Amino acid sequence: MPRRLFHFDPPDRFVAGTIGRPGNRTFFLQARRAGQVVSVVLEKVQVAVLAERLGVLLDELEVRGIALPTEEVVADSSPLDEPISETFRATTLTLGWDGDAEQILVEARAETDDNEDEEGADADEADDDEDEAEVIDLSAVEGMAGSPAGELLAAFEGIDDDELEGPDTLQVRLTVEVARAFVNRALEVVAAGRLPCPLCGQPLDPQGHICPRRNGHYVN
Repeated sequence: MPRRLFHFDPPDRFVAGTIGRPGNRTFFLQARRAGQVVSVVLEKVQVAVLAERLGVLLDELEVRGIALPTEEVVADSSPLDEPISETFRATTLTLGWDGDAEQILVEARAETDDNEDEEGADADEADDDEDEAEVIDLSAVEGMAGSPAGELLAAFEGIDDDELEGPDTLQVRLTVEVARAFVNRALEVVAAGRLPCPLCGQPLDPQGHICPRRNGHYVN
């Protein structure tokens, strides 16, 4: 089917955020430039892994002196831009490093046609669902083989702009400063969910939960 390509180079804003109450949140990646806003739905685990591995990449770049921060970016704690309309649901995220431009590349792709029928009624997942998700295609920053980042990231292989068929795709290019600010906010968003049970560590619902450490009794 014809694909939609949303390319932000650079975005005015690129953040992870949520709507809904803890325990029933929907997670978004949202990119904005001028009057264009793209909101991509994804799983909590995808946000967590994206933030973690993007942080690893940034740390490795800084250690190697490849891309050092040159300015301070003000933390973005504002809500997602309204109106929030789901552009597509991401199933695959890809990270990369453009050494010539000294930019981080983030790409989110929708489900391919081959797997669309398998989504069905499970499209909306709860905040703390532990199911496995297709989180990230990982590959390499050139010259980092064998390093922690080299094991996670490889040469960025984005979709050719001339390809007319394929999954809907969001492509974003970030400076290292903006990427670091994205990581910090994303980690805060993930951590802002339900409080853990003091006994078993599982997330507590507002009314409590059935705790295995209390022989199936409720813990509030």
